Amino acid sequence: MSSATSSSVTMPGDPPGGRRAVAVWSIGVAVYFVAVIFRTSLGVAGLDAVERFHINASALSTFSILQLLVYAGMQIPVGLMVDRLGTKKVLTLGVVLFTVGQLGFAFSASYPMALVSRALLGCGDAMTFISVLRLGTRWFPARRGPLVAQLAGLVGMAGNLVSTLVIARLLHGIGWTAAFAGSALAGVLVLVLMLLFLKDHPEGYEPAPAPTTHKGAAYIRGQIAATWREPGTRLGLWVHFSTQFPAMVFLLLWGLPFLVEAQGLSRGTAGELLTLVVLSNMMVGLVYGQIVARHHSARLPLALGTVGATAVMWAMPVVWPGQAPMWLLVVMCVVLGACGPASMIGFDFARPANPPERQGTASGIVNMGGFIASMTTLLAVGVLLDATGDNYRVAFSAVFVLEALGVSQILRLRRRAARAERDRVVASRVASVHVPV
Repeated sequence: MSSATSSSVTMPGDPPGGRRAVAVWSIGVAVYFVAVIFRTSLGVAGLDAVERFHINASALSTFSILQLLVYAGMQIPVGLMVDRLGTKKVLTLGVVLFTVGQLGFAFSASYPMALVSRALLGCGDAMTFISVLRLGTRWFPARRGPLVAQLAGLVGMAGNLVSTLVIARLLHGIGWTAAFAGSALAGVLVLVLMLLFLKDHPEGYEPAPAPTTHKGAAYIRGQIAATWREPGTRLGLWVHFSTQFPAMVFLLLWGLPFLVEAQGLSRGTAGELLTLVVLSNMMVGLVYGQIVARHHSARLPLALGTVGATAVMWAMPVVWPGQAPMWLLVVMCVVLGACGPASMIGFDFARPANPPERQGTASGIVNMGGFIASMTTLLAVGVLLDATGDNYRVAFSAVFVLEALGVSQILRLRRRAARAERDRVVASRVASVHVPV
C-alpha cells in the first residue's frame, strides 16, 4: 500500500474514475480475493494433508515452499508481462492457472500430484496482485492511488478470512475433495465476469506504446540492474523481508498445527485465532496507512517497532512453561496482524527511489523479500520439527534468525537510502524553480 500523499487536483491525462472505474476495478479485485482464498486454503488443511498423503512435517512444508517459490520467482516477469500484454490477458491466464491448481489439489491422490497442483496455483496467484495494482492506476486518478492500493490489500485479507471461516468448516463437513473442488467454482465465476466486463483502461486513455528500444534481454537486464542500484529499493526489500514472514508462516501453514498440537486447542478455537490475525491485519493496515501518509518519517520506526513486537510475542508462547494462557495467544495473534501492513512500508521506500518506468520492477523486487523469508522459514520449521520430534520451541526459533538478518540489513542501508531520497527531493525542487514559463 503506497501511502504517498498526492495532489487533490486531477492531473492532465489522468483517468476519470467514477462508478464505471469502481465496477471494473472491483472485478479485478475479486480475482485477487479468490487467489488469496486458494493461496491460504492449505493453512487450515495442513493436518488433513498429513493424513491424506501420509507425509511428515518437512514434506508438508514443501507444499507452501514450492507455492511461494513460484510466486516470488514470477514477480518481475509478471510486471514485464503486464506492461507488454495488458492487465486482462495476464489476469485471465492467472485465473486459469490458479483454478486448475485448486481443482487438481482437490482430486490429488498422491503427494507428487498435489505438489504440481500447488505449483500451478502459485504461478496463477503470482499474476494477480501486480495486475490489480496496475488496473487501479489505469482507471483512477493518481491522487486515488494510495486508497485504491490499500483497499485492494484489505480485500485480499478478506479472502484469508474465507479460508479460516468457510473452507475449514467445509473440510470437516463435506470432506477434502468436495471442499477444494467446490471452492474452485469461485475461480470459474470470476473468470466469466472478467471475460465479459473487464477492460484494461477507459476509452480514450490508452497508454502510449512502449518505445521499440524497450525490448529484449538487454533492456530487461538494464531495468533490473538500475532498480537494484537504488538504496531505497534494497531497503524496501529488507523491510518487506523482515516484517511479513512471521504472519505468513503462521497463517499459511504452521499456525494451526502449533495451536492444536503444542498448545492443546481444538481446531475450532485455533481457527478463531487465525481469524483474529486476519482481522488485526485489516485494522492495523488502516492505521499504518494513515500514519505513514501524514508522517513520512514514521516509516522506519513503524517497521522496526513491528519487528521488535513480533519477536517478543513470538517468543513468549514458545518459551512459556507448558501451554501458554489464552490471553497470551490472543495478544500474539493481534501483534502478528501488524506484519502485513508493516511489510507494505517497503514499497514506500522503493517508490520514490525509482522513476515511473521502473515502478513495476521495483515493486516486484520488494515483493520478493517477504516471500523469500517465508519460504526459508517454512522449510526450516518443517525440518526442525522432524529432527526434534515435533519440538515447536526449537523449530519456531528459526524466526529470530531471519528477523536478525533483516534488521541488520535495514540498519546498514537506512542512512544511504535517506541520503539518496533527500538528494532527489532537493534536485526536484531545483528543477521546478528553473522550469521555463
